[in-house]
Amino acid sequence: MTNAHSEILQAVADTVLPLLHVMDLLAWARQRVDPYGMAPLVQAIEGPEAGLAASLAPFRQADWPDALAAFRDAIDGAAGDALAAMDGLKAAAAADGFDALRVARRALRQHRAAEQALYPLAALSPPISQYFLSHDRREAPDVLARLDAAADAGNGHGGLIEAPGPTGGARGGHAAYIPEYLDPSTPAPVVLALHGGRGNGPDFLWSWLPGARARGVVLIAPTALGETWAIMGDDVDSPNLLRILDAVAAEGQALDRSRVLLTGMSDGGTFAYVAGLLDGGPATALAPFAASFHPMLLEFASPARLRSLPVRLTHGARDWMFPVDVARTAAAAFREAQAPVIYRELADRAHVFPEDEVGPTLDWFLGLN
Repeated sequence: MTNAHSEILQAVADTVLPLLHVMDLLAWARQRVDPYGMAPLVQAIEGPEAGLAASLAPFRQADWPDALAAFRDAIDGAAGDALAAMDGLKAAAAADGFDALRVARRALRQHRAAEQALYPLAALSPPISQYFLSHDRREAPDVLARLDAAADAGNGHGGLIEAPGPTGGARGGHAAYIPEYLDPSTPAPVVLALHGGRGNGPDFLWSWLPGARARGVVLIAPTALGETWAIMGDDVDSPNLLRILDAVAAEGQALDRSRVLLTGMSDGGTFAYVAGLLDGGPATALAPFAASFHPMLLEFASPARLRSLPVRLTHGARDWMFPVDVARTAAAAFREAQAPVIYRELADRAHVFPEDEVGPTLDWFLGLN
């Protein structure tokens, strides 16, 4: 091994591992953002970013061959985004109330940008590949073996897909992820994950990708046709969800229509109720997160549909947008209707998407627990 090769290997080790540690801290923080709790949140995660920042100078100064320039630039860009996210959270800790929330959310967009920069390197770097697995599966031998085999095969199947909506724009479009190791001819279970108000599918996809990647689930993250989902007025989004399911199936991966989880965050969770409770919809299970609910929604569902549709509700006890009593009311209403319902109340969460609940939710959906 030449000195140049040794220098590069050392630079990668000294930068990638601290970067992934900071990324994990940011992922932990993004699930616990609270307009009235930013200072203690930042205190819990700050410090390791200094080591990452210190590693960047030798990383950049290493004698990189042209063949590794894209790898170098992706790591460098992701590190810069992660450090910017940490700086933004520190600024949020110095702000008050909903100003702090606004600053924190803007900062955490940098974390998403870092993830998007890193994912193409997952097939090249085992530590990066493990970052994009839910924590409970990062050391699972069967999962790691399937991913290694897919990387070695390099057959081009699966991965990330993004498509526009019916009129060619982002509205009504979707992002999807098909685990690279799936057999295209074997029908795979599906998750339809609906973003929150003013969100979009390509961003929300990343909240579910590690869990789906670890479990062989096809993940589809649509974008609403309007500014948010059709919670009121004409339901234009349900037909579009069916169109998107067909579009993803046309990519060449068989989908198991008998196992379709409809889930969503906030407005997306509320629309999961609207679209999922009606007879004839694609959902075979529902998992709303931090969603609004009115008992009248159950009036539009047939008794047979309610009794046969598994439901898992997850809500933060500190939710400031939809107070937790809304979720407790929903759970009670489903029980009264004799629906198979599970209720998860998270004592330390506000109005956030709890990504650490993705794995348990998927295990419930797949019958693994």
